[in-house]
This record gives sequence, C-alpha cells and structure tokens, in this order.
Amino acid sequence: MSISRIALVGNPNCGKTALFNQLTGSRQKVANYAGATVERKEGRFTAPSGRVMRVLDLPGAYSLDATSPDEVITRDICLGKVQGEAMPEMIVCVADATNLRLHLRFVLEVKRLGRPMVLALNMMDAARKRGITINREELQRQLGMDVIETVAIRSGGSDELVRHLDAIETPQAVDPASVDADLHAQVRRILAAAVTMPRSTAVADDLIDRWVLHPVFGMVFLALLMFLIFQAVFSWAAPLMDGIEGGVGALGEFAASSIPEGLLHSLIVDGLFAGLGAVLVFLPQILILFLFILVLEESGYLPRAAFLLDRVMFKVGLTGRAFIPLLSSFACAIPGIMATRSIQDPRDRMTTILVAPLMTCSARLPVYTLLIAAFVPQREVWGIFNMQGIVLFVLYVAGIVSALAVAWILKRIRKDKSDHALLMELPSYRVPKVRNVLLGLWERALIFLRRVTTIILSLTVLLWFLTTFPGPPEGATLPPIDYSFAGRIGHLLEYVFAPIGFNWQICIALVPGMAAREVAVAALGTVYAMSGSEDVVAAQLGELIAAQWSLATAFSLLAWFIFAPQCLSTWAVIRRETNSWKPVAISAGYLFALAYIAAFLTYHITAAITG
Repeated sequence: MSISRIALVGNPNCGKTALFNQLTGSRQKVANYAGATVERKEGRFTAPSGRVMRVLDLPGAYSLDATSPDEVITRDICLGKVQGEAMPEMIVCVADATNLRLHLRFVLEVKRLGRPMVLALNMMDAARKRGITINREELQRQLGMDVIETVAIRSGGSDELVRHLDAIETPQAVDPASVDADLHAQVRRILAAAVTMPRSTAVADDLIDRWVLHPVFGMVFLALLMFLIFQAVFSWAAPLMDGIEGGVGALGEFAASSIPEGLLHSLIVDGLFAGLGAVLVFLPQILILFLFILVLEESGYLPRAAFLLDRVMFKVGLTGRAFIPLLSSFACAIPGIMATRSIQDPRDRMTTILVAPLMTCSARLPVYTLLIAAFVPQREVWGIFNMQGIVLFVLYVAGIVSALAVAWILKRIRKDKSDHALLMELPSYRVPKVRNVLLGLWERALIFLRRVTTIILSLTVLLWFLTTFPGPPEGATLPPIDYSFAGRIGHLLEYVFAPIGFNWQICIALVPGMAAREVAVAALGTVYAMSGSEDVVAAQLGELIAAQWSLATAFSLLAWFIFAPQCLSTWAVIRRETNSWKPVAISAGYLFALAYIAAFLTYHITAAITG
C-alpha cells in the first residue's frame, strides 16, 4: 500500500508549519475538527511519481501525555480515534536540529505509538552554522527509523522528504518496545552517540537576548515596537485605503446610475455599498496588524516577550504564557481565547479568557478609524509622529491597562497567592520567511472577506430591511427611516443610551454590532444612507458624522468600544472552551457595565471641557 495521507507532528517552534507550507503552498484549507475548537489544517502536494499526497498539520505538542485539547487531537489523530478522520498512513515527526535535547523526547513518545513514522530533521542549515554535527546514520540506528534532513524555509528544502515518502511502497511500523521507560536518559545516550554540539545556544541569540531580555532595555524595546505597530496601522494603510475607498465610490455611483429607482436600487446602493463598502475599506489596516504579528511570531520574538513580561503579569494575576493569547486577541479575541489552551493552570486560563476581549481586536479598527479620522486632526507631532496614530495607540493602551486591572481584581477575588512558574522554550532567532508571511496574510484576508460576504452581508441586508419597512404613512414629514422597524427600535434604545450621548442612529448600529463589531460601521453607513442624506457611501460617512455629532459623542463612542461586550461568536467560543455559560454571563455583564460607565464619564467630561 503506497502512502497517500501523512500527518506532521512536532513540538511548537520546530518549523512544522513552515514545512507544511513548503510542501503544500497555497493548496491548503483551514477548518475546525468536528465538535472541537482546535484548528485543522490540511493540504496536498504531488510527488514526482504523480501520486497526490494529503498532509495534515497537527497542532504542536510537547507531550502525548495530553494536558490540553491540542495535544489530545494530535495523539488521537495519530491513533485514528477521531471520528470522521482517517488514520494517517505515515507520521512525519519534525524536530529542530538545533534543539534535539528537547525535541527527541517527543520523537520517542510518538515512536511509542507503534505507527509508521519518519523523522524530519529540520533547520539543518542553522545547525551547521552553529557547528552542530549530526551523524545521521547513527541517529537512524539509535532511533530505529529513517531520518531525513530538511530546511523548511528554503526553496527545495523538503525535496528529499518528498522523494523518500514517494519511494515507500508499504509503510512499516516502528518498534515501540525499543523506547526506554526513562525518556530523558535515552535522549542523553542518543545525543552522546550521534550529536556533537559545541554550545547549547547560538552566539547571535545570546548577544540579542542580552538586550531584548534586559529588564529595562527589553521593556523599552517592546513599548517602542508596539508604538511602531499602531503608527504603521494608520500611516502605511492610508494609500491602500484611499484606493479601496475610490473604487467603492466609483462602483456605487455606477450602480446608482444603472439601476432604476425602487427597492432594488435602495438595497444595492443604500444597503450593500453604504454598508459593505464602509467595512471593506479597513482591510489594509487589519492586514498590516496581522503582518506585524506574523513577523514577530516567525522571528522567535514572541516567546521572549512573554518571558520578559512574566513578572509584571504575575503581579496582576496572569503569567507570561498569557502574553501570546492576549497579543493574538489584538487580531481577534477568538484565536486568542483558543490559544489559552497552552496555559495549564485552570485559574490562570480562566482569567486570561475573561480579559482577552479587552484587547483591541481588529474588528474595532473600522470604528476607531472612522471616528479618529472624522474628529482628530491629521497632523504631525514633533515632526515624526502622526496625531491620529497617537490617539489609536492610546486606545490600545487603554484596553491593555483595563485588562491588567480586571485580572488584578479577579486575583484578589479568588485570593490566589500561589506561585505559577513559567517554563517556556526560547527558540533561536530566524529571519521570517516571506512566503510563510504572505500565506498567513492571504489566509487572514480570506477569513475577513468571508466574514464580510457572509455575516456582514446578511446583517447588512437585514438592517436594510429593518430601515426600509414599513414605509412612511401618507403625509409623513420625517425621513422614511423614522417610521421603519429600525427607527422605532433606535428611538426606544435612545432612552437607555441618551445619558452617554448616543443618538438613535448609533443605537441602531449597536444592535448588529453585537454579531460582529465591524458591522457597526456598515450599519451607520446604511442608517445614514436611509436617513435622507443623498449619496452616502464609505467615503462620505466620516464627513457626515463629523458635521452631525458632537466631539463628546464621538469620544463617548470610542470609550464604549474599548470595553464593548464582544461579538456573539466570541461568547460561543468562551462557552465551548469552558463548557459553561457562567463565564459567558460574567464576561457580558462586566464588559457592559465598564462600557457604560466609561462612556458616561467620557461624554460628560468632554462636554464640560468643550462647553
């Protein structure tokens, strides 16, 4: 039986996903395993013989003695115990050649499964540069399996592995009986027999870490890096946003002139172009944010930032392991919450889940950008900084400070005085692979566009319906939207939100914004397009609200969105990750209370200052 299905397994930071990208390129898809929130990545490639092989990139795991959902999935897939998933015919265990002392232990654990497997010795170029000598023949003899050298970040770096897999006619299981009871002792013997390592860490890594992990300079570097990210989100994206804005405006004008007046004209122009167009324009900013996260992850810096912040985060009831989930939450709270599986202490994990929505996710960017562009002047500060970028940075900092404050309060409530030691691997620094970064950006762009064309599109059409029907009665003097279902709902909600400065149009936008935060911008575009304002599209929405809203209302809405209760999909993930509705209720309750209080104070203080 020839191989047609393989599974890639390995420790985090072994280059497994880079190898997966090298093998499959863009021929991959991402989904979730049935009944689980664990991400499932599958791709395919064509071997020299013409045979098509399917590849599963299984979640990174430190051990098959599973303590997390990721490790459970990896173990059960290898054993064929996941319903609907065929057992892989070959396991490719990927190990970092520069860190075999850690990675070989996992290789031996996988060998205990008694499945056909091969070891992909990855990052061999980095190992040679560090003077590490690996006797591959001896390593094969010691492990009792084939060992293939790979360089996942180099073109052609997986060719030997592909040829080896293609040449296997009948996969042979490895002998699990040859694995000793004491894995650490066996690893030491294998290293002594097959590996010569001049030093345990690279000279370059030590030199960089001397500064990056310094308690003072390291924190300064991290703060400057975060500031650069938020400046770039505004400055770099401007030309691309202008292009999208112009394109949406031109298409809207063409549609308006081509479609006769009537319900279809209103749906296309007032619903789709005014709604979806207002959200699409923010795609460049979201991708720039993801670009920085992907580069930092590829470079090996993120675990160091977690190590650096561990002492500070411990004081407020978190650990350094919470840094990566919280940083991921800047892109979206959903993967951030899912990433908390790496936190073994259940109390620390629950705290991280509850504060993750306070991180300023990319879905807030459309709202922030709209209001900042409309109410904050675009001028330079000290000749190098952008005023709008500074305001955006302050909003992000407000979210971070709020998360730390809530974590501190939760620690006091649960009276937690225990020590939670941080044990974390610090991978070698590496230059991010352009191909991997681009694939990651493409994947995130598709996720955003699918969100725009599914959730946001459906909600925009629903909102258009609510703002259109029923029509105004005969002799009506107000804009038609005032007589619609949405207008009535908005005027009712205005009684609740008037103390924080929200008008009825904002109240309408808050309702679909609960499904997805960025829908609030699309909703505002649709509402104002239906309010009698002619030709309102994404390019004109900012000018319109700048003319109609007070500065106090705009700042109040910004304060609201710092704490606003998260989207429904985030609540669903919290429910699935914790298997309880209680954390969902706690999260929704405290976020709504914080949002209302912050917006109330901001509105009245700003109104008093501006007179």
